[in-house]
Amino acid sequence: MKIDPNSPGDLSAQIAAAIRDAIIGGDLIVDERLPSEAELADNFNVSRPTVREALKRLAAQSLIRTQRGAFGGAFVNRLSYQDAYNQHITTSTLLLGMNGVSFDTACEARFALERACATLSAERRLPDHLATMRAEIVRQAQPGLSDEAFCASDVALHRALVDGAGNPVMSYQLAGAVEAMQPLMNMITFTARDRAEIVRLHTSIADAAEARDGMAVSDALVELEAYTKALAQSVFAARAQNTATGSSAS
Repeated sequence: MKIDPNSPGDLSAQIAAAIRDAIIGGDLIVDERLPSEAELADNFNVSRPTVREALKRLAAQSLIRTQRGAFGGAFVNRLSYQDAYNQHITTSTLLLGMNGVSFDTACEARFALERACATLSAERRLPDHLATMRAEIVRQAQPGLSDEAFCASDVALHRALVDGAGNPVMSYQLAGAVEAMQPLMNMITFTARDRAEIVRLHTSIADAAEARDGMAVSDALVELEAYTKALAQSVFAARAQNTATGSSAS
């Protein structure tokens, strides 16, 4: 494992990248103990605090774990899909919130990815996935449900549809789409949406999944996407009108 000491990049980031590449490349295997901080400092010709910072970066990515005691140290971690989900959701939320991705772009990506699961989910969904979707539909129909709870229920329903595909790689890829994009879209559209219409569309999705009709699931998602984009357009138009009215008044 080598770094370029003359590179303008952060040395701790370079070290973290070198160790990460060794893990991904199989040079360091799961549960293997990494060299000590002193050994790594000698290997990379840097200070121990620089190595310590690199290890913190790797731990934050769940690539390594540390333990204390006589047999302690830093060890290559076995990354779980749940860890990956959480990191992916956080990253997607930051990208969408900070990089000015348009609503239509996020909506298009989110539904295109979800439709990729439609056929598999219709074929493979388990009774538990259907039960979750049905329970969330009942919950969404409750008149006193808060906007926050409705959004959480919305995410849970689509999460069940995605997980029904029985493919953890697809579930991971869709974690950001469903659990990051969807809440951000809900924040924009919640003032204009008709909950009864969303319940109807969600019921169509659940009915199609229960009938193992992947095409019907996909068609219902297309309809939901069109409705979501129409809601956003109405919200943005109202905002523009209010801005124009305010400017005229001043």
